[in-house]
Amino acid sequence: MRFSQISVILGGTIAAFVSIAPIRAETATYQVQSGVTSVYHDLSYLSSVGLNLTGTDNTVEPINSNFLVGFNITPATNFTFSDVGGLTPLSGTIEHTGTVTFNNQVTVGNFSVGLDPTRATNNASGLFLKDTVSLNTILFDLSTPGTVAFDGKDLTLADVKLLFSPEFAGVLGNSSLAGMLAGIARIDAKVVRVAAVPEGASVLAILSVSAVVLATKRSKLLSKNISDCSRASL
Repeated sequence: MRFSQISVILGGTIAAFVSIAPIRAETATYQVQSGVTSVYHDLSYLSSVGLNLTGTDNTVEPINSNFLVGFNITPATNFTFSDVGGLTPLSGTIEHTGTVTFNNQVTVGNFSVGLDPTRATNNASGLFLKDTVSLNTILFDLSTPGTVAFDGKDLTLADVKLLFSPEFAGVLGNSSLAGMLAGIARIDAKVVRVAAVPEGASVLAILSVSAVVLATKRSKLLSKNISDCSRASL
């Protein structure tokens, strides 16, 4: 059997492998760019734990009347997530403008939503909401969203429970508040795709396709060498 025939058979075998290899759709990474986070608090409950809402500043209209106040998502946001298995937070933070004041004394706001997997205990998802104005501490741990909607451009995380963080409970002098429901939030964001990464099976398929191309080139080279040798022997 000629070398050229071996190469052709090898190329055909690899091509057959490619045809049966499971090729999954590529996954992608997205980054939040803008939007609004809307928040609802049971004011009577907050009052019962010593927090009376007495003012807001630089806030916006919430997504609908079911919420009390809205906070703009700013360009400083660099929060990224993957669409693997639905939606998987990766890194970065969602930055906001706007403040609220309690008891005419304590102003918190310009909130930052971040991710710390070590905080994913009980009902907490690992996401948290941090004040960056005065207390500079995590105020609430966030639950897993009750509803997630994503179409590649618009992301909605709805029915997100705000749970008193241990840190904020400590500031309030009531450690029993940790983990208690303090309100509900909804994030409506515009996102942009920043990267696409093939999954493992797709990478394997790509490598296999490369092998086919290499085998084809090798076949042509061997055929040329055999032809040259034949002419030289005449």
